Amino acid sequence: MKRLSARRRHPLAGLVVLLLALGAVGGLYSAFAPSGTAEAADDASSLQIQEGKGLYITSCSSCHGLNAEGTSDGPEIAGLGAAAVDFQVGTGRMPLQSREGQAPAKKQLFTEEETVAIAAYVASLAGGAPIPTAEQYAADGDLQEGGEIFRTNCASCHNFIGKGGALTRGKYAPNLTGSDPKHIYEAMLTGPESMPTFSDGVLTPEQKKDVITYIKTIAAEPDPGGYAAGRIGPVTEGLLVWTVVIGALIGAAVWLGAKPS
Repeated sequence: MKRLSARRRHPLAGLVVLLLALGAVGGLYSAFAPSGTAEAADDASSLQIQEGKGLYITSCSSCHGLNAEGTSDGPEIAGLGAAAVDFQVGTGRMPLQSREGQAPAKKQLFTEEETVAIAAYVASLAGGAPIPTAEQYAADGDLQEGGEIFRTNCASCHNFIGKGGALTRGKYAPNLTGSDPKHIYEAMLTGPESMPTFSDGVLTPEQKKDVITYIKTIAAEPDPGGYAAGRIGPVTEGLLVWTVVIGALIGAAVWLGAKPS
């Protein structure tokens, strides 16, 4: 006991205790403090949101409100998520140039970086579905499964090969054959215009990829006969051509027979 008390009264004892305490504090800070990479990512995300806020206020707030709460000129978009904004802005449908039955796809007004920034700002207000990753919309899924899903859920509006078609009240299902796979995925996820929403609970991410694979595969197939006629099948297409040609010949014969001699 006397030796222990003597060591405690040693002139360097206080310094040793201080160094041990500093080491313990440093270890705890290293374990629990955010890493530099995380801080840098947070800063980049904050800058992106601020950039998006400026673009949103300039180009979108007049219709959708300063906080995306909506106005008499545009619906509320808070809570729709980044994917919905990326689809609408990325396809040029927004901002609207004129009021029509349906917002048409047109040349994109903003760059990809600006579009993502606007989407990040809207998502920061109330969350929502994020922009899908390249892996999610890659056209490397199951072609057969994608075809079955498309024919069951999409062909009634978009045609069996995704060429689109007319709907009611001046609206239409757009042609999908030239669409960006990311925008097809976002459309399924968010349900723009008259399209139903195929959330991950309805179509899994893998099934969405299968549908994209089917659309892009069909779009790349050649038309050896020339005009595709909607690819409704050789028998139906042949019958259509036969009817038109024979009908034209019969009409010509009737017209010639009716001429006075």
